[in-house]
Amino acid sequence: MIVFVSGGARSGKSHVAEQYVLQAANGQPCFYVATANVYDDEMAERVALHRADRDAQGVPDSWVTLEAPLAIDQAIARVPNGHAALLDCLTLWASQVMFDADDAHAPLSTTEGFSLLVRCLQDARARHITLVVVSNDLNEAPLPNDTHTQRYVEFLQMLHRWLAVESDSVIEVVAGQGIEWKAGANT
Repeated sequence: MIVFVSGGARSGKSHVAEQYVLQAANGQPCFYVATANVYDDEMAERVALHRADRDAQGVPDSWVTLEAPLAIDQAIARVPNGHAALLDCLTLWASQVMFDADDAHAPLSTTEGFSLLVRCLQDARARHITLVVVSNDLNEAPLPNDTHTQRYVEFLQMLHRWLAVESDSVIEVVAGQGIEWKAGANT
């Protein structure tokens, strides 16, 4: 089962997605594929708040965190067959696909990034993993009018459109409430 959860910044997407994963896990360990690179104090604080929120859900030992700022396929490969996993979040991952480069790695092309996401969903389906993918809806506010931002938003929205078609369930989160726009098994 593939579930796509989207919504505005700070809308409660992660909490809704976490609840979905916990329910799907049915008492088994849940896997949290974390795409964030902790590059400053603000990001470290956001990561700590997400961890504290998961711990406060009454089952603090139920989450196994897999750090995957870019290699989400390798993280999904570590999730046991039949388990549930949360990929949080596609927004950060897409920015890293396009813009993160260091001495050892160049940014991926959008084609390479898309192929990587496709492989993740194929692997999850083949191994009966419930995969919940979280992403921000960036079209809720005016965006800067520069070429890099436009390319990024085009890439992210292409991923969103594809995920909406491929997912078994599509949930939009508004003010902490999940609104299911698509339900049912994808064959």
